[in-house]
Amino acid sequence: MTFNLKRIALATALSTMIAGPALGADGYPNRPVRMIVPFAPGGASDFVGRIIQPAMAELLKQPLIVENRSGAAGNIGVENAASATADGYTLLLGNVGTMAINPVFYTKFKYKPLNDLIPITQVVDVPGSLVSHPSVPAKTVKELVAYMKSNPGKLNYGAAAPSSANTLEALMFLNMSGTSATMVPYKGGAGPATVGVLGNEVQWLMATFSSTVNFAKQGRLRMLGIIAPERSSAMPEAPTMREQGFNMVVGSWQGLFVPKGTPANVVNALYKIGQASMKDAGVAKKLGDSGVVVVTSKDPADFRAFVKNETDRFGKAIRDNNIQTE
Repeated sequence: MTFNLKRIALATALSTMIAGPALGADGYPNRPVRMIVPFAPGGASDFVGRIIQPAMAELLKQPLIVENRSGAAGNIGVENAASATADGYTLLLGNVGTMAINPVFYTKFKYKPLNDLIPITQVVDVPGSLVSHPSVPAKTVKELVAYMKSNPGKLNYGAAAPSSANTLEALMFLNMSGTSATMVPYKGGAGPATVGVLGNEVQWLMATFSSTVNFAKQGRLRMLGIIAPERSSAMPEAPTMREQGFNMVVGSWQGLFVPKGTPANVVNALYKIGQASMKDAGVAKKLGDSGVVVVTSKDPADFRAFVKNETDRFGKAIRDNNIQTE
């Protein structure tokens, strides 16, 4: 009984937030909606998609089907979404990699997010982290910088694919700090590279906060800095990179997109649904418990501008570091 009352209260509150002509105009939606996640099950995008799925389905009043379309660094999912009928029945849960890095790195890919998709709203930010092996004699980011300047090339750092956000963030950090370190490539950042720093194969690493925080709490890694606007409630003693003088505030964000040509009233409806879903306390708690922060856009135009700025930011990192594009 308690569960049913809670669901009724949630549905009533959220429906009030999106009340108006946008939802239900022209009969939309009158059948199931699919949300493409351009990565395999079990990853960060799939995790976020499945947490927000129930709240969005409640508001759509239709089933919301999560469809994993992985491959080619997320490009297969992007292609599937961009080529879908522009009627509001196909959504894409894109992230920093597929929406802001891939368009610069994969120059021959025929679809470009800001040309072929309409940004709806950001939904989350997955903070990044700078961690080190406990043997490194540095307890802050500034101490790490000082150590690397005194010992150029002595430390190794782990990195995933050249186009990954964490790899580019590591290169940005080296450029900002005027330091050097030897890159050791791994077939993944959150998994293999983290294992590498745990085993002291590499001495520091940029990785998602959610993949390193538990090791830091156990004392197996040292949390030097968090890439986020504010400290995390999951580890409030850990300072942000910005607090320590490095203007790195945006992590691995994710957001909703629809194919170009989707009617404006449908875009408006989906924006309101996305906003309302992320205000659900249950959604926010499940995300927060894993170090994921709810972040939404003030309107679709705001999100579009954000994606453009992110594309420019990572494009500069790729050019500055002479990373070969494909």
